[in-house]
Amino acid sequence: MKTTGLQGLYGVLALIGVFVTWYYNLQPMEMSYIEGLYANPAASSFTNDLIVVVTVFLVWSFVETGRLKMSYALWIAIFISTFVIAAAMTVPLFMLLRERRLIAVNSKSAEIDHE
Repeated sequence: MKTTGLQGLYGVLALIGVFVTWYYNLQPMEMSYIEGLYANPAASSFTNDLIVVVTVFLVWSFVETGRLKMSYALWIAIFISTFVIAAAMTVPLFMLLRERRLIAVNSKSAEIDHE
């Protein structure tokens, strides 16, 4: 399967998502991670915003996994990685895998249409 520019972009963003989050996750902290999420109004707003966006992504990606007949084991890995690694990595990774699946489904559909 040929890699498209969109897939490349999603792959690069997934890699960037790991590095730009974990750089800070590995820094010494003066307070607990949870306390830091709500350390001031800006952090609290961003944290709550991210909780809603991640929840929507996880629901949507679960539905999309079934709709496109993707592996639910893959979805579980994405779900766990969202909290263990970073949503900044798993959202573009899921989008990359989804794009690959859409291309595969469309290719099969085109083959059937030409028969």
